[in-house]
Amino acid sequence: MVTGDISPVEGTARRGRRPVTSARQLELIGLRLFTEQGYDETTIEQIAVAAGVNRRTFFNYFSSKAAVVLHTYDDAINALRAGFADIGKDVPLMDAIRQVVVGISPGSTEDLHEFRIRMNLIVSVPTLREGAAPYYEAWERVVSEFAAKRIGQPADSVFPLAIGRTVLAAALAANADWVARADADLTAYLDAALTALGGGFTPSTLIPPARLGRRRTRRSPTRPNE
Repeated sequence: MVTGDISPVEGTARRGRRPVTSARQLELIGLRLFTEQGYDETTIEQIAVAAGVNRRTFFNYFSSKAAVVLHTYDDAINALRAGFADIGKDVPLMDAIRQVVVGISPGSTEDLHEFRIRMNLIVSVPTLREGAAPYYEAWERVVSEFAAKRIGQPADSVFPLAIGRTVLAAALAANADWVARADADLTAYLDAALTALGGGFTPSTLIPPARLGRRRTRRSPTRPNE
């Protein structure tokens, strides 16, 4: 069972309440039920009943139960691609990647709370880990394609691939440590991991874990290409 809380939204099935008609409300109800009773123990029928709708309405918005958790990855990949398109060409490659990845990470307390619940589910539920794999591959590919343009090599050659895969690994490690420590600021973990990666993990780039939870990172706005 996942720790955390997603408050019920207006439209959950109570007598006399209006049925839910939006994907966002269905999503919040699904996340709440996954948190309260477990992902595997929650059925699509239970989500639909709690929303006051039928299965057909659920499938109007989501292709599967897993999609309730995973659908936000599409937005994350699009945001990553847009961030790379906007970052200034004069920003060094690894600094540019770090700035964009940190810049698109969840920022508000509400967003972080919901993101932590999603990450907890993905880490703890094998079917969700499997379902997330194509999204991680797509995220990695966007990084590799950006690196390839910067260094003038094919995206499927060794150095762009190495950059994409190591950046993904660093970002996933930062997410996992942040989830485990239950600190407020995800950006500090991402910034620290990608700074260390870009600096070759030299001693000067390594921040003691105990300091990460107290660290706050100012988001670096991306700059348009000149």
